[in-house]
Amino acid sequence: MGRDDPPLTPEQVIAKRKSKPVFIEWKISDKIFYSLLAIFGSVVLIAVAAFFYIQHHGHYVTGMNNQVVWGMPHVFAIFLIVAASGAANIGTLGTVFNKPTYQPWGRLSIVVAMALLVGGLAVLVLDLGRAGRLMIAMTHYNFKSIFAWNIILYTGFLVIMCAYLWSMMDRRKWVVKCYKPAGYMGFVWRFVLTTGTGSIFGFLVARQYYDTAILAPLFIAASYVYGTAFFTLVLVFLSRFGLCELGQNIQNRLRYTLAIFIVLVLFFELVRHVTNLYATERHGVEAYILSGGDKVTWLFWLGQILLGSLVPLVLIWLPSLRNKQNALLGAAALAIFGGLSQLYVLIIGGQLYPVVLFPNATVHSTFGDGEIASYHASLPEMALGLGGTALSLLVIVIAVRVLRLLPDKLLDE
Repeated sequence: MGRDDPPLTPEQVIAKRKSKPVFIEWKISDKIFYSLLAIFGSVVLIAVAAFFYIQHHGHYVTGMNNQVVWGMPHVFAIFLIVAASGAANIGTLGTVFNKPTYQPWGRLSIVVAMALLVGGLAVLVLDLGRAGRLMIAMTHYNFKSIFAWNIILYTGFLVIMCAYLWSMMDRRKWVVKCYKPAGYMGFVWRFVLTTGTGSIFGFLVARQYYDTAILAPLFIAASYVYGTAFFTLVLVFLSRFGLCELGQNIQNRLRYTLAIFIVLVLFFELVRHVTNLYATERHGVEAYILSGGDKVTWLFWLGQILLGSLVPLVLIWLPSLRNKQNALLGAAALAIFGGLSQLYVLIIGGQLYPVVLFPNATVHSTFGDGEIASYHASLPEMALGLGGTALSLLVIVIAVRVLRLLPDKLLDE
């Protein structure tokens, strides 16, 4: 208010106070809370046991081999890391783009983002061979390696998100002044982080299915799909078990955001495959993925395209289902399944096709050069991937119970 503005009446003061959300802890019974802790904690413990089992016996107890060095744990890890970037989008919409509808959900979105990143990085520790090598990876950098860049991006993301969350929760004036700068920094860092993750594959020229610059924007678009879908499931779950009603306008905004980025991911996938089909040298790997890859082909067409993209779009845009919360939940769950399918096809399918050692020549050897490899995820691998997801959910459940992350009203007003 300016100096010349008339003073507010008591009724106007009360109305102004009521218009601002009051943040509270998650209202849930102790029985449900400790049951969730027991469920997610048990899965995490199983994952820890699987981690030590693989570390003790070696990677030969997994489905990974000399051709497929990134297996199912990497699919889960990359999914969680990419989803973390997208989940933080809800907060930056309120800060950077001044969307008041999203501002009350900023705290929860930042916590979900950090939890997803922690879960994904926990799974990736296995990729170091020994957990003790984590300190080496954090203190010794090879700046010619995209993996070294991502160590900086991941740790920087956690630091920025912590500062961003602090600026939301601490109401001291000097902290509040950091709210906008932290939001802008988080917005830029998310793009850089997701670009770096996509560039891991885009810079690998040895694998024909990876080597393309469009993977960076594809991962950025995919992050919005994964993050929005995961955040939607968490928000609806918290509202249902907190005995609160979730406003229809808020659900529609999440629904339409999810739909827009599903279409964008489909567009980037179309451009990528058309480009590969145009290049003669990539006809072989495209034929393998699109028509001859057995499980990989089925996951691409049925998992990613049909169930993971087209069916969610129908659930979102069909007039009779437009305002149905269960349809939104189904679309979000299928989008997550489609994301896992997409990353499986990209990461594992790209490794199954043999490396082209000599173009325009047939290569055979006792080592298996020139032959399509095989991969079957083992039980410890699945346990490790699910354990990373359970760790993220465990962090979210504890955070929303301990911290004031949720507004007292979930209605559109």
